[in-house]
Amino acid sequence: MKRPLLALMFVSLNVADHPAAALDTWTLDSGPIDVQRYVGETVANGMIGIVSGPAPFDITRVLLNGAFDITEPGGVSVLFPVFNPLALHLAIDGQVVDKPEQVQNFHQRLDMRHAVLTSFFDYQGKATVTYTLRALRQLPYSGLLEVTVQAKRRIEIESLSGIEAPGALINIQQFGGKLDPNMVVAMGQSPTGAVTVSAANRVILDRSIGGSSCAAMTSCANEPKDASGLTPLREAARVRMVLKETLEPGQSYHFAVVGSVLTSANVDDPLNNVQRITRFAELKSSQKLIDEHDKGWSQLWSSDIQIQGDDASQRDVHNMLYHLYSYGREGTGYSIPPMGLTGLGYSGHIFWDAEVWMFPVLLALQPKIAASMLDYRYNRLDAAKHNALQYGYRGALFPWESAASGSEETPMCCMPFEQHITGDVALAAWNYYRVTRDATWLRQKGYPILQATADFWASRVERNGPGHYDITHVVAADEYASDVDNDAFTNAVARANLEFATAAARVLKVSANPDWMRVRNNIPILHFPNGIVREHATYHGEEVKQADVALLAYPLREVTSEEAIRNNLAYYKPRIPGGPAMTKSIWALLYERLGSPEDAYAMFKEGYEPNLQPPFGSFGEEAGHGEVYFATGAGGILQTMIYGFGGLEITDPGFVQRPTKLPAVWKSITLTGIGPHNQRYGVKTAR
Repeated sequence: MKRPLLALMFVSLNVADHPAAALDTWTLDSGPIDVQRYVGETVANGMIGIVSGPAPFDITRVLLNGAFDITEPGGVSVLFPVFNPLALHLAIDGQVVDKPEQVQNFHQRLDMRHAVLTSFFDYQGKATVTYTLRALRQLPYSGLLEVTVQAKRRIEIESLSGIEAPGALINIQQFGGKLDPNMVVAMGQSPTGAVTVSAANRVILDRSIGGSSCAAMTSCANEPKDASGLTPLREAARVRMVLKETLEPGQSYHFAVVGSVLTSANVDDPLNNVQRITRFAELKSSQKLIDEHDKGWSQLWSSDIQIQGDDASQRDVHNMLYHLYSYGREGTGYSIPPMGLTGLGYSGHIFWDAEVWMFPVLLALQPKIAASMLDYRYNRLDAAKHNALQYGYRGALFPWESAASGSEETPMCCMPFEQHITGDVALAAWNYYRVTRDATWLRQKGYPILQATADFWASRVERNGPGHYDITHVVAADEYASDVDNDAFTNAVARANLEFATAAARVLKVSANPDWMRVRNNIPILHFPNGIVREHATYHGEEVKQADVALLAYPLREVTSEEAIRNNLAYYKPRIPGGPAMTKSIWALLYERLGSPEDAYAMFKEGYEPNLQPPFGSFGEEAGHGEVYFATGAGGILQTMIYGFGGLEITDPGFVQRPTKLPAVWKSITLTGIGPHNQRYGVKTAR
């Protein structure tokens, strides 16, 4: 339940028309909105995420990366909603327009190229209204709302911009800005009071057109009030500026609002800083803010996956890339949770989803964002070392679920022993070095991670003789397998981790621990008598949740024989009837590498199409339902494009391209802006 807080009334007549874009591979259109089946779309910039609603001017949620608190006694830290600094009520002829049934032709359109969500509606034959939402790429904590009202007959406009608070926030205060008397400011605290949250909101007036107004940040004497003495537009409004205007037929009314949110998890003094950044944005014109935002997104889209011959797949791929680009940001030291900055699924924690499923895509297309994801782990390396220590191990044990501190945040209902996460972090670190060849980074950040994680595995194994350095009591990558021994993926990624640490020491010309390779060579990979890799020591062919054994062929190189890969796929495919979308993306990638592009294409489509939800094709974790936007699944599908159909492979010298075949439906694919040197790779269908 949202609580309306603050308000600022305003008007301006600087017209900025935003015509509907043609539907193409960059555009998603809602069509007529079904409120009962509506899944919101997100505009985000790696820090702030703003989620749309199915009613005019409705924003259902605003999230801020890194803002965690404990919301229940004995619970774990969770990502919590913050202030909505772009709340708006618009009244036409005294009637607030905020319900779907009040308007006609209401639909929304996402322009992925420019990262802008535009909503359109007609109001009772009196006006046409268009409004846009952006999470400004150049200003990590700020969003921009623009509104244009085109009058069809003589109407009176009253607009009220403010700040709304989600129900979770406490100790809320509201006041005018210190830097700017026309700024609306709010401050509150997270559920336990541990995190301070501040927001500011400012109208950008390009040109005033006069009209009846009062400019003081107090209640106006001539403002209409209800029986409570408050404005009927927003019952909780206390601080406001009122501006009204009458529009003649054909006249347009345009205004922009910039809003910002900061927390004490991001800066030491969020209250003062949020006012400064909002004032900084307000001093620019709305058009300049938009131009800078567009420039930032243009730079991101210089790295793209282009498909010729299949517009539907191209649009879907752009949709996945748009969300990954929206959720990541270079230079922040933040990673990406499974639902990005859209939903609160999995409490906004960081899992292996980041390193195994999303990171490889961003390493190829946006290596600076990938570096930020690794910074998130490096900055919590000491916490990982303490985590290992408390279980009696050496080195660093990264938590299965991680939030702000880097301590274990897995709820007590679940076993936190999905320890392959430690090897997953090492895999990402070594691949980052192999792609960038940045020896300084390797020495300062990469090797400390690789060394500490290798030390963990050397102490974690149970040394039961040659070939029996067992890893017992783990949760497998297949999470149906809880408390098992010698899980295939866990053992394989531990072996890889130990090998990577040894290789990194060799690059840096430092002495590797000789025990690392000794341990590596004695960790077993179990097999059935027919040679199929056995998922774990007590596995007998039961249904599994998601890929485990398949991951030994990719992203690991534990299984390299084409015959072995094919046999493993054939055995496990019927044992994964549903589960998260990531599994089928790995199947598709491996089928492509085995020279079966049509099988790969079929599995590629099966990996996401059943999971798309209306009206924007939002990726749900499960087919037909589930939290959105499932960035993990998008990462898996995009890996199929890059490392499957695109033929790329990460090797010690960096990216190389393997020969590959495309499905008949595609004429070609082109990968642009790959790696730190912005390379270009193409594949064409042989005719």
